[in-house]
Amino acid sequence: MISRRDFLQTSMAASALLGASGFGQWGRIAAQQTLTQDQLLQFETFGNVSLIHITDIHAQLKPIYFREPSINIGVGDNKGAVPHLTGAEFRRKYGIEDGSYAHYALSAGDFEALAKGYGRIGGLDRVATVINQIRSERRDALLLDGGDTWHGSYTCYQTQGQDMVDVMNALKPDAMTFHWEFTLGSDRVNEIVEGLPFAALGQNIFDAEWDEPAELFPPYQFFERGGVKVAVIGQAFPYMPIANPGWMFPEYAFGIRDENMQEMVDQVRTEGAELVVVLSHNGFDVDKKMAGIVTGIDVILSGHTHDALPEPVVVGNTVIVASGSNGKFVSRVDLDVRDGRMMGFRHKLIPILSDVITPDADVAAVIDTVRAPYEDTLAEVIGQTDSLLYRRGNFNGTWDDLICDALLSEREADIALSPGVRWGPSILPGQDITREDIWNVTSMSYGAAYRTEMTGEFLHVVLEDVADNLFNPDPYYQQGGDMVRTGGLGYRIDISKPQGSRITDLILLKTGEKIDPTKTYQVAGWASVSEGTEGPQIWDVVENHIRKQGTVTITPNNSVEVVGA
Repeated sequence: MISRRDFLQTSMAASALLGASGFGQWGRIAAQQTLTQDQLLQFETFGNVSLIHITDIHAQLKPIYFREPSINIGVGDNKGAVPHLTGAEFRRKYGIEDGSYAHYALSAGDFEALAKGYGRIGGLDRVATVINQIRSERRDALLLDGGDTWHGSYTCYQTQGQDMVDVMNALKPDAMTFHWEFTLGSDRVNEIVEGLPFAALGQNIFDAEWDEPAELFPPYQFFERGGVKVAVIGQAFPYMPIANPGWMFPEYAFGIRDENMQEMVDQVRTEGAELVVVLSHNGFDVDKKMAGIVTGIDVILSGHTHDALPEPVVVGNTVIVASGSNGKFVSRVDLDVRDGRMMGFRHKLIPILSDVITPDADVAAVIDTVRAPYEDTLAEVIGQTDSLLYRRGNFNGTWDDLICDALLSEREADIALSPGVRWGPSILPGQDITREDIWNVTSMSYGAAYRTEMTGEFLHVVLEDVADNLFNPDPYYQQGGDMVRTGGLGYRIDISKPQGSRITDLILLKTGEKIDPTKTYQVAGWASVSEGTEGPQIWDVVENHIRKQGTVTITPNNSVEVVGA
């Protein structure tokens, strides 16, 4: 007798053969440069319920370039498992043809050449076209936003998120959850949420004083779709006060709260839910662990770690969907729900190829309206680049190399530190660098560029703490983004070692001397979570540096030696 888990996996495999999951069919078409919008969106409607998932848009309204990571190390049970495969290994797993758009969209290899051929990705007016197409086929499809929406651009900063609120309202989602939104400050978040025409969900958003669920963020919402009672449970980013400044939202507490999640799943089932969907901003590995602990979840729509997978991952009876970031993809999941059970699904990760998809005129008009007051400022050319500028990866990214160079120079420091955030579009060699480009990789509400003294011993502690956030074998202790980027400092990291023993051989690059634990060094950085941090804003520091450079050239960064992976 076939188990339910085996049935779901068989359904997924059958969907792949039908071209409803993965990229094989359209990847081959794209390689021949004949891809059309109809081919891109082709999907054989299945079952009776459709989910549309977008996440981690980071305020990117217009088409951009975005390079996927070339290194994404998994540890513990996730070593060698998706999403911790990259490059040719990733393409082999999913049967992705070299040179295809799937190669371009999902893999860092040959990025510059493929970007010139396939063009930009994303743009919320193109996302709107895809959503409208799905809704035309499944009129009552649920559109769910996984968070990190009201953050990450010049216009979002200047309008305190209102630009994204206006555009997202035009897309008409049914529910969302949260992460970087809270760095607007709780007063602003509360103001926006009170006026939203859709559900703002978070079963793990609690009142910090009373340790009770926060009234403004209900744990779940019911929807009737295709004759099915659907419960959507929200899961906000669990580690807010650790990864982001807790003083910006002091009345709220977070955490994974998987015991409360189990209570919510049981409760909605008792209230008649036939399909349980978790709209999550945990991060993929955390979602995998939670799926193995909490029973009764049918689908987890995963966000936070920016992973894009052409096929869902099944853990027990739970299907986990990863939909990328920056408006680069839209996931469609069709489900067959009968007799209160999910019997099967089909899935497609739809790439938003901006030169192929026709913009939705109404949403394009909203985007143009919110950007209009700032167009001249956004478009001002600050310099040019001879190098590919990108951010993603566990360690070095050339955008952060440039930011570190700016901190070293403009703040007259020995060492520079740049946070390992995952957001930020890429720029191709030969392109102008505009003010908008700089803000796309620096915009946040606590962007002061500090300059302080740190001992060598304290620097070592900082690196060890961040490394454990990334490489702790237990996903529930992975509380940060990628590894902090360093300028002027080299080190060796052994991924296989326990906390406190991973970082060795710290070198001050300008002298080649070993870092002395007892000596004090001038350190510049930005995005400190400490209240009252003083210094110029990081976007001004970077702009001043680029103006002086004229044309930016980033030399290969070999300052970090990685072993044990």
